[in-house]
Amino acid sequence: MVTCVTVPAMVSAAQETAERALRVAISRGDMPPGYRLVEAELVGLTGVSRSAVRLAIDALAAEGLVERIQNKGARVRVVSIEEAIEITECRMPLEGFLARKAAERITAPEADRLQAHIDAMTAAVDAGDVLKYSDLIQQLHGMVRDAARHPVAAELVGRLQAQLVRHQFQLSLRPGRPRVSLAALAAVVDAVVRRDPDQAEAAAVAHVRGVIAELESAAREAGERA
Repeated sequence: MVTCVTVPAMVSAAQETAERALRVAISRGDMPPGYRLVEAELVGLTGVSRSAVRLAIDALAAEGLVERIQNKGARVRVVSIEEAIEITECRMPLEGFLARKAAERITAPEADRLQAHIDAMTAAVDAGDVLKYSDLIQQLHGMVRDAARHPVAAELVGRLQAQLVRHQFQLSLRPGRPRVSLAALAAVVDAVVRRDPDQAEAAAVAHVRGVIAELESAAREAGERA
């Protein structure tokens, strides 16, 4: 039996603040793979309580972004490019499925928000704000999942995607990549708001294939430098 526990809003907000701060630090490389997460230090970094920091670490550990080592505490989990490629390959059919469902079930207000979100992403790319653009990509995926109204698929793809946050940010730093990914994501949104399930699924799969190709390119470059 599942027991529901009511968490005070202030604590929930504090945990969310800590989670976001950790995600940003990990994605930018401020906390690289293997970085030890010391609760006392994170309290000073995030400005929230130690209990909120502990809950945030637990949440990120559940997603696979952080790992707890017995008798050594928590650290940022090492996700190699090869593993990132495999995770993204698993995401591909799920992303296509969610885009299809979103095209079938999206409401008019949700369609308006998606289109406005693409405008915000375009502005971020034009301004060269990679961090904001990377964050907006995550929000876009969440909006499509919400429109799909398929919690099982949404949870599966969310857990997979959470492990890739650092690699996704690194891809955004590659020359020309933001414009390419923006065009691919805009194609997904266009098909979803037009309520074209076949095209939405195809566009989502094409976008993920592009991500895999970029990861493979990054892997080759890393091998050449080694």
